[in-house]
Amino acid sequence: MDSKKSFKIQNSKFKINVFPVIGLMSGTSLDGLDIAYCIFSKENDIWQYNIESATTIPYPEEWKQRLKNVENGSAYDLAKTDADYGFWLGKTVKEFIDANHCEPILIASHGHTIFHRPELGFSTQIGNGNAIHAATEIPTIFDFRSLDVALGGQGAPLVPIGDLLLFSQYDFCLNLGGIANISFQKDEKRIAFDISPCNMALNLLASELNLEYDPSGENARKGAICTTLLEKLNALPYYQTIYPKSIGKEWFLEHFLPILKNSTETTENKLRTVTEHIAFQISEQLTFKEKENMIVTGGGAFNSFLLELLSEKTAIHIETPSPLIINYKEALIFAFLGVLRFCGENNCIASVTGSSKSCSGGVLVG
Repeated sequence: MDSKKSFKIQNSKFKINVFPVIGLMSGTSLDGLDIAYCIFSKENDIWQYNIESATTIPYPEEWKQRLKNVENGSAYDLAKTDADYGFWLGKTVKEFIDANHCEPILIASHGHTIFHRPELGFSTQIGNGNAIHAATEIPTIFDFRSLDVALGGQGAPLVPIGDLLLFSQYDFCLNLGGIANISFQKDEKRIAFDISPCNMALNLLASELNLEYDPSGENARKGAICTTLLEKLNALPYYQTIYPKSIGKEWFLEHFLPILKNSTETTENKLRTVTEHIAFQISEQLTFKEKENMIVTGGGAFNSFLLELLSEKTAIHIETPSPLIINYKEALIFAFLGVLRFCGENNCIASVTGSSKSCSGGVLVG
């Protein structure tokens, strides 16, 4: 598709029927930077999409350590890392564009979350969009969460608008990333929230076995459930609170991790117990609605043991899509959030985040 023919300028504003956009996503598990070049179009009020090309760039060890540790540094460290990371994102995206002969009109970047404290009025994603724009010379949208937080919302999750408009054939959309979250329709409203830690916990435990992650959940499968540990995890107050709600790394470090550290169980047993815990908490959210199909994406969709446990606990039909969608659905949807912001349409839903009103979030530069 020749994107140069897909838009024209009218009264100094784009009038566009087809939107070629790059979405960038960096998750809490620090696997790497997801880049997806997507084409969106709208016909008869129905959005269509296609992922033209996509890749994951593993973080160099230097960046993995900087992103992991910047929250404990100085204000100077945070500001410097925000700028440096933005330029790194821009350089990396420029290389992707050149290698894949892309012609995006827009870059939509999630950034990397350092702080998520909506109860205190802020959520911080670094990766300065001005630096991305300077490195690529392409209009860039970033900082998607701050407006919703300012309006009293959680600033998360943001993916549900994409679930609603791009994946409406599914009754539930479950993402198994660093955090497990879910999205669905209820009483003609979109509902979504974070369920529990997922790969954030499993990958940390796998690192004790000198693994980046537990392939297919095979080490968890070898372990045994520790009833005491499972009961302590399931008793965490967050699971009794009603949505809208969200969790971040801070919650994991303060509430979840100490329970794991205080357990004397073997790593395999902890993996088995945490996997059981995740499957149980997800199944608890699927019992109140008589629907039967659910799409599962994110890295956890490759954890066959976790999906087996989930299948045992619910009658819902679980569908895992193509690896392209599993791996890049979030980058796809952030590209879509950028399109909605570019068009001035709401990309953040009040019924999801609990804000005072739905809004079109994101800062546009360029």
